[in-house]
Amino acid sequence: MEIKKEDRQHKFDKHYLEMAAIWAKNSYCKRRQVGALLVKDRMIISDGFNGTPAGFENQCEDDNDTTKPYVLHAEANAITKVAKSGNSSEGATLYITTAPCIECAKLIIQSGIRRVVYSEEYRKSEGIELLKRANIEVENFKDDEVQ
Repeated sequence: MEIKKEDRQHKFDKHYLEMAAIWAKNSYCKRRQVGALLVKDRMIISDGFNGTPAGFENQCEDDNDTTKPYVLHAEANAITKVAKSGNSSEGATLYITTAPCIECAKLIIQSGIRRVVYSEEYRKSEGIELLKRANIEVENFKDDEVQ
């Protein structure tokens, strides 16, 4: 039985999203834990989860349970981590548990990422709209497709 390329890609997408969901568990954020993997040529070249910058306290929310303004999103962490490593994200796919916000969408566009695969919707759709406008392939896996 021959496996179609689309079916094989779908399988890889699902597995990378599952890995991103596991990676999200590293986040200290209480309100939402988000994980991201940056994949190029079927190799994970970077990863990230939402949290405070390196060297800061591992608390994402203040006493009022509001997210602190300096918390980094998972995709921003993955993109800056790959940049720091000297590797290139040109042509890569970003797997993320939650759709990117508009600020992260700008980073995705500028970093040369060509494809974004996510499982959960974000409360605002501006980030996805901007990615589509930039001709970046966007695919939403429904929550029930990813364990």
